[in-house]
Amino acid sequence: QVPLVESGGGLVQAGASLRLPCTSSGRTFMMYGMGWFRQAPGKERELVATISANRGSTTAYADSVKGRFANSRNNDNATLYLQMNSLLPEDTAVYYCASGVFFASQDARQYTVWGQGTQVTGSS
Repeated sequence: QVPLVESGGGLVQAGASLRLPCTSSGRTFMMYGMGWFRQAPGKERELVATISANRGSTTAYADSVKGRFANSRNNDNATLYLQMNSLLPEDTAVYYCASGVFFASQDARQYTVWGQGTQVTGSS
């Protein structure tokens, strides 16, 4: 499976927005459910959002981001997006996208392909 590449991270003030793209060069991009996870310093990796394969008609979110973050996919350009609005200092983490599951899962252990991560820092 081809690797994933995240981008779009940065330092933003509380309340600002960021959009993280996650790109893949694989022809099988649309076949897989995908997820976003994040890891803050000294904490374990946690789920942010998932999206189903193909049209991405089913999404799920962690309670901490529900209503602020939105997950979408564009199969034509093999890109997954995480739109993050109303960012909070506690959203500070390295954000990872993941793939390799036929059914989107909230369990990070189910995913077999990961990006290198992109740092998001929300300042107060």
